Amino acid sequence: MSTRSKVSATSLKNKKRKGQKITLLTAYDSPMAEFINAAGVDVVLVSDAVGTVGLGRSEAVSVSVEEMIYHTQAVARGAGSAMVVTTLPFGAYETVEQAVITGVRLMKEGHADGVHMEGTAADAPKVKALVHAGVPVLGHLGVTKQKIVRTGAIQTQGRTAVSAAVVVADAVALAEAGAFGLILECIPDRLGAIVTRSLDVPTIGIGAGPACDGQALVTQDMLGMFKELSPRFLKVYLDLTQIIVTALTQFRTEVEQGQYPGPEHCYAIEDEELGKLLSQLRKGTI
Repeated sequence: MSTRSKVSATSLKNKKRKGQKITLLTAYDSPMAEFINAAGVDVVLVSDAVGTVGLGRSEAVSVSVEEMIYHTQAVARGAGSAMVVTTLPFGAYETVEQAVITGVRLMKEGHADGVHMEGTAADAPKVKALVHAGVPVLGHLGVTKQKIVRTGAIQTQGRTAVSAAVVVADAVALAEAGAFGLILECIPDRLGAIVTRSLDVPTIGIGAGPACDGQALVTQDMLGMFKELSPRFLKVYLDLTQIIVTALTQFRTEVEQGQYPGPEHCYAIEDEELGKLLSQLRKGTI
């Protein structure tokens, strides 16, 4: 695709203003970030879902700041023009001071273009302090790790008037605190539309309906590479797991049957040079 300008918080806001949709996908290494950038996707999110999707853990809350820095560095090397946003991991922004320290580290050491933070209106002071420190913040409402840890279950938010009003209030508070955008996860589609219309900053939905200013998916989910969860909002665009396993199985079979490597995969030595080698071996000079 043609060369494009670096995506930024400002350019995402401009897309909302022009009615242009925003796209976001996740990555945890440089090659996947390169693929996402080549596809013209706006934002690469280094999510702490790396704990489950990338590192094989049963949960994501144990992911450390150091692990997020490591994976963000890798993604930043391959992301090209896409905006790299990385997650403040669970337990790493409990206070305003800690949030700023973590956010600055992810920017300076991880080379992120911004940070992603789950939060509510109560976390608005953290957003404000991060932005004041020069760290762009992408907020996250709806289904979050904090709610999952607190309740022990994944529960769709905003299905009652009371809980929907809380989502709207949280969204307004985070936007007013300086968040450049919000991810809305697993909320009713009409609530997603209300929040989107209520804000000047863009919303990016993942299970929040088509009225959001953009859409997000976990890349490994939409490529069929991680099948532990099948949420309603997920669309699998390609079953890459089956393609990969088929190729790996073919490799094993060809090796076992002596089909690989063939002559076209081998390097040659001239007959004359081979003769010299064999002569040296017979004389015991090697």
